Amino acid sequence: MKFDIRYANHPDDSKHYDTKELREKYLIEKLFEEDEILLTYSHQDRIIAGGAMPVKKTLSLGTFKELATDYFLERREMGVINIGGAGIITLDGKKYELGHKEGIYIGMGTKEIEFASVKAGAPAKFYINSSPAHKTYPTVKIIKPVEGKTAPEGVKYCVQRHLGTEAGMNKRTINQFIIGDVCESCQLAMGMTELDSGNAWNTLPSHTHERRMEVYMYFEVPDDQAVIHLMGQPQETRHIIMHNEQAVISPSWSIHTGIGTHNYTFI
Repeated sequence: MKFDIRYANHPDDSKHYDTKELREKYLIEKLFEEDEILLTYSHQDRIIAGGAMPVKKTLSLGTFKELATDYFLERREMGVINIGGAGIITLDGKKYELGHKEGIYIGMGTKEIEFASVKAGAPAKFYINSSPAHKTYPTVKIIKPVEGKTAPEGVKYCVQRHLGTEAGMNKRTINQFIIGDVCESCQLAMGMTELDSGNAWNTLPSHTHERRMEVYMYFEVPDDQAVIHLMGQPQETRHIIMHNEQAVISPSWSIHTGIGTHNYTFI
């Protein structure tokens, strides 16, 4: 396991960053590595973001001295969305199968967490978000709704919202996984937005919200394409060029929107 730490800063500081510093402070360049768990701990709301990519091994999530806990979720909650092949998450001995673009909310107090892939040739890629928690809520598997069918027992459908227009180049489907209408959580909210073909803008109108920070993880970006993530205070914006399966830390004082050279999906 690898654990990177990023510190919070005042918005005025980022005005003086050059491109290299801006990327060092906010960009998470690598989320997935074969048979590794890669995590980044940001002091913006103490969020932890990262990825687990089991190929030949089952990966166990341990704790880190910086958390000062006996196990990872002793005082935290977690959301996971699988963006790869079929995988299995085992929580205190109970197995949950997660297919492509399926997710799970994991409540505080879960001691043993293991990640595995069903097929090594098509490994799972578990994208992880974790935030501090003060109460235990039930673990819930969450999937996209299937028209005309009810969710299987013990599984919840995410809430889907269709927004944007072709003319505005922002026609998209927001899949709200961890939200009050789907499952309970202490602080964590998590969703996945899929842009329609031919659409490139996300999160319009751009805005800030002092109540929380966010992490944006972009994927399904073709290798020869890119996303320009816009950030900074509204009067003085900055940008970060991003590629497939990269994430960016978005402080509460920063706007957050982006434009791609191709349609893409983000969490």
